[in-house]
Amino acid sequence: MTLHDTATGPAGADRTFQVDLRGLVDLLSHHLYSSPRVYLRELMQNAVDALTARHGLEPAAPADAFGIRLYADGSVVRVEDDGVGLTEADVHTFLATIGRSSKRAEQLVEQRGDFIGQFGIGLLSCFLVADEIHVLSRSARIPDAPAVEWRGRGDGSYTVRTLPASARPRPGTTVTLTPRADAGEWTRPTQVHSLARHFGSLLRHPVTFDDGTGGTGGPGAPVNPEVAPWARTYPTPGARSRALAAYGEEVLGFTPLDTIELDLPAVGLKGIACVLPEAVPAGRRHGHRVHVKGMLLSEQAEEILPEWAFFVRCVVDAESLRPTASRESLYEDDTLTAVRDALAERLRAWIARAAASDPDLLGRFLQAHHLAVKSLAVHDDEILRMLLPWLPFETTDGHTTLDEFARTHRTVLVTSSVEEFRQVAAIASAAGLGVVNGGYTYDRELVHRLPEIRPEVTVADLDPATLTAHLDPVDRETELAAAAYLALARDALAVFDCDVALRTFQPASAPALLVDSREARHERTRSQLAREQEGGLWGDILGALRQEAPRAQLILNQLNPLVRTAVAIDEPELARTSAEALYGQAALLSRRPLRPAESSLINRSFLDLLAHALRKDS
Repeated sequence: MTLHDTATGPAGADRTFQVDLRGLVDLLSHHLYSSPRVYLRELMQNAVDALTARHGLEPAAPADAFGIRLYADGSVVRVEDDGVGLTEADVHTFLATIGRSSKRAEQLVEQRGDFIGQFGIGLLSCFLVADEIHVLSRSARIPDAPAVEWRGRGDGSYTVRTLPASARPRPGTTVTLTPRADAGEWTRPTQVHSLARHFGSLLRHPVTFDDGTGGTGGPGAPVNPEVAPWARTYPTPGARSRALAAYGEEVLGFTPLDTIELDLPAVGLKGIACVLPEAVPAGRRHGHRVHVKGMLLSEQAEEILPEWAFFVRCVVDAESLRPTASRESLYEDDTLTAVRDALAERLRAWIARAAASDPDLLGRFLQAHHLAVKSLAVHDDEILRMLLPWLPFETTDGHTTLDEFARTHRTVLVTSSVEEFRQVAAIASAAGLGVVNGGYTYDRELVHRLPEIRPEVTVADLDPATLTAHLDPVDRETELAAAAYLALARDALAVFDCDVALRTFQPASAPALLVDSREARHERTRSQLAREQEGGLWGDILGALRQEAPRAQLILNQLNPLVRTAVAIDEPELARTSAEALYGQAALLSRRPLRPAESSLINRSFLDLLAHALRKDS
């Protein structure tokens, strides 16, 4: 492969680049191809393109008249095809140059839509496993054409010989590799057969394999014995569905919840999307198996579907998708964008059919993939109208759908965080308030859109004042009796900007409720920083932003026996300690992150109460 020609001449004369073939092969192996195993895919790809061209010459020939034969016995790997073959001029043009243009090459490029390969460097991948490539070819374009032999070596040199037609009686091409000792992992017979099945199971031309033993891998053993499952005929629609599901399980390794058949005639795409039976983390995109004209392009093609469709994995075969230079992923162009949009519509249509006619399937799907559907519903009004009432949410009535929740609660309150919901859930439920946990991804935004589907329902953010308004006040006599304790409690908790109030609410087992929103804590933190930075530049900036810092509120439950005992304490230090302990317990129940001062208070109040109890017992 003469790639080292260098023009010599006087200073300033044009010179030709020198190409180091070994360096180029190293570049391919480390930066273009993912693994040396692609050598077999490239050889099969070249053979398929040659067969495509042969059928163009002889369109009346049966589809299975020409095929591909593979042979591997441990000492050689051979790929033989009945394709269009090469003339001596073709050999020099296509096998011995890289990047050089010719009129014939330009003509082929115009026809490239019929071929899988696009970049003319596939043969170089053979140097990943062999130091010499032997090609014997005979053209079908010229009657009685001679056979041409080409030998390319890893040092960049090559030889070409013209042989009698008898050297290859039929038109086509045979490529023979003598593997290097370190390439046995990729060239032993079982591996060659496995790679052929992996890459070529959906090829439309017959492919056979021979390992030289005459056993199961003997002469004529089919690599692709059946056409793609979506191209077969079945006695009933049910039989077709079961066959497609079985194929998805075989190829993808899981039993699909359902199988969606894909068919885009405009780009010649057919295949299946298998719905995963279990939930996956939001945003984790699965790779999809993409074939181009039957040849496996990639098992990890994420770009074929939009990001929100992470609840399915696809196996597709397409005619018009364009591969990248490595032929291991898809080129991002207008065609791919249109395919992605069209497949997204197919998934939406499947969801719509399930919602309309198969509530059991829809229920199982939403149970596993409600987060994926929520992410879609945020941006897709059609899915929102169709599925929002069906989606599960965490509420004060338990995990339920918004449709069921709205039947009981015409006014729906939604929290801004999980911790806020944890604080109020039990008390809100006892007070008859309908509260939805809006702290999870997408939930708050979706709940606020419920009136678009159920106009009779009102949705509002939960305001602490709304909750406290539903707590019953104590009678005046009880309030006055507890006044001294409440004053001591407010003084003890002033460091946390926390007020203390006495109310009655259910459940009676809850001694206290800490009402404190995230926004209020942020505002108090900013106010504290402003005080600490007072007089400096940051103090002026924060001071300009300062508002009246909202206070947290510790609401004691007069119905709770422990609280009734606490408010009757007449020993000041013990009263302060009990108030600190009640604050700490309420903060723990809120499940929000504790500040260092709060952790210290919880430890100190516990130890002080323990010490008091021990002194009393002694």
